[in-house]
Amino acid sequence: MARMTEIRGRTLHRRRSTAPLMAGVPLALVLAATPASGDVSGVVEEGVQARAAAAAVAAAPAWASDVADGFASVDALGQDGTYGGRGGRTVTVRTQADLEKYATAAEPYVIVVAAAIDINPVGREIRVASDKTIVGSGTSGQIVGGGFFLGEGVHNVIIRNLTIRDTYQGTWNDKDHDFDAVQMDGAHHVWIDHNNLRSMADGLIDSRKDTTYVTVSWNRLSNNNKAFGIGWTENVTADLTIHHNWFQEVEQRNPSADNIAHAHLYNNYLEDVAGTGINSSYGNYARGRTKMVLENSYFQGFRNPVQKDGTAALVQRGNVFSGTSGRNESGGTAFDPKSYYDYTLDAAADVPSVVRSGTGPRSTIGTTAAAASATTLTVAKDGSGQYTTVQAAVNAVPANNPSRVVIAVRPGTYRELVKVPSNKPHVTIRGTGGSRNDTVIVYNNAAGTQKPDGSGTYGTSGSATVAVEADDFQARNLTITNDFDEARNQSLSGHQAVALRTAADKVFLDSVIVNGDQDTLLLDTAAKDRPGRVYLTNSYVTGNVDFVFGRATAVIDRSVLTLKKRWDGSSGGYVTAPSTAANRKGFLINRSTVNGDVSASSFYLGRPWHAGGDAALDPQTTVRESTLSAAIKSTPWTDMSGFSWKDDRFAEYRNTGPGSGAASSNRPHLTDSQAAGQEVAVWLGDWTPTAS
Repeated sequence: MARMTEIRGRTLHRRRSTAPLMAGVPLALVLAATPASGDVSGVVEEGVQARAAAAAVAAAPAWASDVADGFASVDALGQDGTYGGRGGRTVTVRTQADLEKYATAAEPYVIVVAAAIDINPVGREIRVASDKTIVGSGTSGQIVGGGFFLGEGVHNVIIRNLTIRDTYQGTWNDKDHDFDAVQMDGAHHVWIDHNNLRSMADGLIDSRKDTTYVTVSWNRLSNNNKAFGIGWTENVTADLTIHHNWFQEVEQRNPSADNIAHAHLYNNYLEDVAGTGINSSYGNYARGRTKMVLENSYFQGFRNPVQKDGTAALVQRGNVFSGTSGRNESGGTAFDPKSYYDYTLDAAADVPSVVRSGTGPRSTIGTTAAAASATTLTVAKDGSGQYTTVQAAVNAVPANNPSRVVIAVRPGTYRELVKVPSNKPHVTIRGTGGSRNDTVIVYNNAAGTQKPDGSGTYGTSGSATVAVEADDFQARNLTITNDFDEARNQSLSGHQAVALRTAADKVFLDSVIVNGDQDTLLLDTAAKDRPGRVYLTNSYVTGNVDFVFGRATAVIDRSVLTLKKRWDGSSGGYVTAPSTAANRKGFLINRSTVNGDVSASSFYLGRPWHAGGDAALDPQTTVRESTLSAAIKSTPWTDMSGFSWKDDRFAEYRNTGPGSGAASSNRPHLTDSQAAGQEVAVWLGDWTPTAS
């Protein structure tokens, strides 16, 4: 129970027990880990679909019963924790008028934002009344050009799973445009969770004028001057919990806590990326008479990561500081957070990966029961699953399925061709082994391979071991290989051999290996006029000639591109061959590594592929903040099929390693201002890849 001497005479209780999720693991991954019910290999497709439909009807979405943790869970001021509009009507809104109608209503509402709502006038902060949940529907809920305001006495409010963005008018500290994402003046019991907050004119979050019993969790706060300010009062009454947030490229107030009675900060990730236009001035700041406990957070590249006034108390425990400089302070006696609520700490070393993968909007929050409940189909070669091949499981996914289907593939080598057709979206293929090497999908077709029916050859795109034509596809923890043997097939015309082809939008590839030689990874779109965004992270791609190619808008993030020798033992090749349409974004290789056991100065970073001789294309590859081995040529770009790379878009930014080099006419580098427009978030736009 709480110690009454520390809570200023208010009667507080710990929150009522709720079923906890695994720390740092998104809800969808927890659901996906649950085996599907029913028979094993004898299950027929109709039975699977029937059970999935019944489960969807029977189960309410998990997010509907979620309640706050931290100080927002504490019973006080006549409010029993924070549960928002639960118990009230659930309404779906797609316009500003409807959002304001329900947000300002006297009765409780669960307000599901199911579209990007443009706020007029820019900067308008929509007033929110008590007993409201405002939640984005999956990753589609956005507030563009405005925010929310919670005034004096407003309580029991949840703001969750939204992207709130873009009131920034071009000038930091612009008092003529004092626009916040979420501003609270005298509110209490507020939970701000799993949001993406960025590019606002003033603060991303302002908690002012004795606002108290607030929890801010699992949010991404980025690309802003002022992230999160707390206080602006002479009273020392506010209690706040701030955990598992990603503060990225934010200059100040990360947060700044002024006269806060109890500020508990844990497992936050503060990242300042070197060489960008936004430079941190400080990280966590305890001011006035604040009492702050700071635990197991990770500070990357921040200046003055932790600082305190002489009047403040700040206790540090278990934090990690990497590449930081300046003030890092602590001192005084604060408080014991466990006197108020239970919580579990993640290891500080794990915080960057846990927070990167877990912050921001989730596809499983704010959706209907059918969408939130992922169906799981199991594949095992030995017959212990529902299916013995991956393609059989894909075939069992109902056409136009409205919700996520996870195909859990047990360890083994599956020599087969897999195609996910365009009418089967929301499919995840996930290896269940301890390593991505444990589950392998492999085949050996090449462009010149004859089809079994005698109708001709496969061609480059048709050679793919795995072909993905459905939107919102994910692959995780597995290997996809094309093991076509060039040495044994020299007489064959057409040695392009694709391992993975994507021709869809919102393709998320996480912790995979994509193996091949020539044309390993084809990142395409369904049609020239269709978008095709791909996000590949924590992965490996191997090859030698144009082994990442196509017209998609694709990010290769924090991954390894491994260069291989040719079939005859010679070194030489090209990493990328983009065929980007004009006015679209091409390939962005970010914070990755390019290496391999090949000769020095033998590989180009890329060349322009004008598919079909189309001069209207404008191929693009940017390689930034990556490590380049000595295999990369000092002039890393080259022409292709009569088209000059200098007429297209090829550039580097702040790369390192023996294969990097100074800017020149043959090696263009982005300026800092140009680089600010070529970042991961810019490439992906309104899509936040979410593991599910």
